[in-house]
Amino acid sequence: MTTTQTVHASASPGRLLRHYIEMVVAMFVGMAVLGPPAGWAMSAAGTSWSQLSDDAPALMLLAMAAIMTVAMVGWMAVRGHDARAGAEMSASMFAPTFAVIALMWAGLVQDVGVLVTLQHVAMLLAMLGVMVMRPAAYVHEHGRTPADSREVAA
Repeated sequence: MTTTQTVHASASPGRLLRHYIEMVVAMFVGMAVLGPPAGWAMSAAGTSWSQLSDDAPALMLLAMAAIMTVAMVGWMAVRGHDARAGAEMSASMFAPTFAVIALMWAGLVQDVGVLVTLQHVAMLLAMLGVMVMRPAAYVHEHGRTPADSREVAA
């Protein structure tokens, strides 16, 4: 008797696009929901988002990446993604952030608005890259892991 496994969640472009859109929405929700409490914490520490932007832009970029990542990975956990997928998406947020900070420290880009724009565009591209490299991890039926959506047929 032989067994074959069929993965119901094929790497369809529609499911990949849905996951991508969910991650972008989670990033924006993270900024909207977690940004104000982060601002309050900064205020209690005697600083603000605008002061960080002026005095410590690298710290501001890192804080922004952390806020968006927490929201995104949190949503991924709710939707049934494993820790590896969460770690990959986290890396897709922080690798571009570190690259943008390196550009700033090298003196190649100094304008904070340009840095933030580069950071976000690079994040979006990195997220897409991670998803395209391992689509099976990102297209499964939400609430189920890829292993759960396998059917064993005799």
